[in-house]
Amino acid sequence: MDEVTVVVAHSERATLRVGDVFLKVDADQARIDVEVEAMAMAPVPTPNVLWRKPPVLAIAAVPGTVLGRLGEPSTASPAAWAAAGAAVRKLHDAPLPPRPGRAGRSVDELVAELAGECEWLVTHGVLPAGLVTRNRQVAEAALRPWTPAFTHGDLQIAHVFVDSDEVTGILDWSEAGQGDALYDLATLTLGHEEHLGDVIAGYGTDVDLDVIHAWWSLRSLLGVRWLIEHGFDPSAPGCEVDVLRSRM
Repeated sequence: MDEVTVVVAHSERATLRVGDVFLKVDADQARIDVEVEAMAMAPVPTPNVLWRKPPVLAIAAVPGTVLGRLGEPSTASPAAWAAAGAAVRKLHDAPLPPRPGRAGRSVDELVAELAGECEWLVTHGVLPAGLVTRNRQVAEAALRPWTPAFTHGDLQIAHVFVDSDEVTGILDWSEAGQGDALYDLATLTLGHEEHLGDVIAGYGTDVDLDVIHAWWSLRSLLGVRWLIEHGFDPSAPGCEVDVLRSRM
């Protein structure tokens, strides 16, 4: 008999695995709408949707293993990382989805959110003021005009599955939509700077490394409070706080 495995769970959503089926329970049905629509449009491997009965979405498991996990060394080959870069480029070159995604927040929105999070981090003594100030300066390079692309919006490495140096599936599309292509590349390589060159080689075009570095700082600054409040540890080795320290 298959056991029920909790993949991830917090107050907003939970994902369970039962055999070869993943059950996603989400309090916000709009996120599930976005996910189903994006998977249907994306020109890259995605899980098959088995059924949907709000608030649950059932999808099939994909073959292969994850590219890696934040805070852990990746055992994937450089060729697998390059294949991930090539898949991301294919996604970014695809026709645009109808609405903005997580990577498509406006500069004004990001500026306001960044100011609020930086103040909270310092006021509550979560991070040293100097660390926050330095990363806020680095993050400013991401606050610039960009050409909209079809973005995944949450392209962390645990959402990318590979087998024999090929991408077999990309999961969790609830943040997908129009957005800044470099946000996806930065999210994919967050905490794995040593593989950025492999990803860019597969992506097949030059990118502004200062903007990638900026998104590492910006995403980490914006994520620390959420992670803490939802039971995760951003100060674990190799995770967001270490990413911020690496910019010093």
